[in-house]
Amino acid sequence: MKDVIIIGGGPAGFSAAIYAVRAGLNVLILEKAMWGGQAVNTPEIENYPGILKVSGAEFSIQLYNQVSSLGVEVDNREVTKVELEGPVKKIYTGEELLTAKSVIIANGVSRRTLGCDGEKEYEGRGVSYCATCDGAFFREKDVALVGGGNTAMEDALFLSNLCRKVYVIHRRNNFRADKISIEELQKRTNVEFILDSVVEEIYGETLVKGILVYNRVNQEKRKIDVQGIFVAIGYKPDNRMFEQQLELDQDGYFITDENCHTRIPGVYVAGDCRSKKLRQIVTAAADGAVAGFEAANYCNTMKE
Repeated sequence: MKDVIIIGGGPAGFSAAIYAVRAGLNVLILEKAMWGGQAVNTPEIENYPGILKVSGAEFSIQLYNQVSSLGVEVDNREVTKVELEGPVKKIYTGEELLTAKSVIIANGVSRRTLGCDGEKEYEGRGVSYCATCDGAFFREKDVALVGGGNTAMEDALFLSNLCRKVYVIHRRNNFRADKISIEELQKRTNVEFILDSVVEEIYGETLVKGILVYNRVNQEKRKIDVQGIFVAIGYKPDNRMFEQQLELDQDGYFITDENCHTRIPGVYVAGDCRSKKLRQIVTAAADGAVAGFEAANYCNTMKE
């Protein structure tokens, strides 16, 4: 039995592991995908205290190396079922059963999809959710970028340095992104804004050849020839596995107190999957520190 099992290997999960292992606990991190979570896809991190600038990939590598050096066990297994009530927490990874005194859920969020015709069919064949990962494949080609937040504007700027033409498609006529990013993008001669519009269809043959865009105001439809479409419309929680055991808000995020406690003793939540106003790497790391500290206190109380 482990003292703490952490579900999720992003900044929140790694931070929780650091605090828990330094308190003398036996810690296991389970992460089904890439270490670093969403941070690994961030081209540059410039707002983390004490770090002037670092790529998301390098930041994630450093997190992994740090927890490994402290003796934390890290494993690429997907959690398929949990039983959190009682003093022994049960975590299933397929047919395998793992047990722990305490559990920290730091499973982050997943990318939102367009849900239009052709999106799934052409994923990896012109449809991408990571401009920094795949942008180089579309050098000197025409692409579309869907979204209106800071990530979307950053992706559009990145693509405008590589691609012949970038169509920025947003369902509203104003953006949620910072003004400075929008103004910089407006200066680019190879960027065209298509507002009040949504993508209705992605079409092609072997690869993407174009998109069908619907204007929500004048109800007109327009076909645009592009070789790639990048989706940057935000994230959503994937907490359905826990909804019968833990409380979720109307958007599906975990409800906790300020110390990351859930309604079940010994079960804590940290990071973007928690109901909160600001979701950043620094707030995820802060949550992780709190959750790791609280888990250590809980486990030490059990020993008494």
